Amino acid sequence: MQKSVRLKSFDLIAQDIAEADIQLLHALSIGVGWPHRPADWEFLRRVGQGIVVVDGIGRVFGSAMWFPHGTDFATIGLVITTPRAQAQGAGRWLMEQVLEHCGQRDLSLNATKPSYSLYVSLGFIPEATVFLHNGIAARLPDLPAPNGTLGALPVDGIEEITAIDTRAFGADRSQLLAQLAKGGELCILRRDDRIVGYAMRREFGRGHVIGPIVAENDDDAIQLAGWHLRAMEGRFVRIDTREQDGPFPALLEQAGLVVGETTTTMSKGRRFLNRTAGAPWVYGLAGHALS
Repeated sequence: MQKSVRLKSFDLIAQDIAEADIQLLHALSIGVGWPHRPADWEFLRRVGQGIVVVDGIGRVFGSAMWFPHGTDFATIGLVITTPRAQAQGAGRWLMEQVLEHCGQRDLSLNATKPSYSLYVSLGFIPEATVFLHNGIAARLPDLPAPNGTLGALPVDGIEEITAIDTRAFGADRSQLLAQLAKGGELCILRRDDRIVGYAMRREFGRGHVIGPIVAENDDDAIQLAGWHLRAMEGRFVRIDTREQDGPFPALLEQAGLVVGETTTTMSKGRRFLNRTAGAPWVYGLAGHALS
């Protein structure tokens, strides 16, 4: 992977992100205020593919990654450029390389406000707002008893959630879920001898992220999120959701997780979000880049 571009006053070369110094990637994300630790970068490189752009002496000026799910779909994330490189068109050039690598795959991403117009110009269509809830988890009040059996799922049982996740997400991301589960905690809600929802948490950024959260209705999503929130009382937690109002975001606010910022879910190719009443739905995202 050796492509180069001349951006006004300097030359940049595209390299495989797997070859980049992890500390330079960490510095890149810190520079734009993103919370990714070196360990988060290592994980994302393990489950995805990507490129970095560097100058002649190895300084990193930008990154972009894509995460294939199945054979015909991918999410895009970690599209970062330094202010100097962005001002000279590096963001567009990076995305053009990503689109070339992804070929005919359908795509989705979560756009920050500064990058939104770039993605629109590249043919991405806005679908929904993502609300990034975070904060120190407060004590939750008692919740009604769950409609079913709520409990932990061991890592070696991860295959049990593949079917419901594929229905909710719209693509097979079983390989990603298996990797996420290795370093996290997982709970499921079982009703009438079938799994009707699950939620996962893992270390990320300043604390922990709870996601994915998949459920058939608000009540089930609340039970699944609550299972993790009780364990995280007094600790920093983040949950990204497309639920703007209703009982689920109300629970997050009650737990001390306030909306810090928003992004926009966008797609290119087939529509990404297709909600059906009574069907499983992604209440909590796996991550900004992983969706």
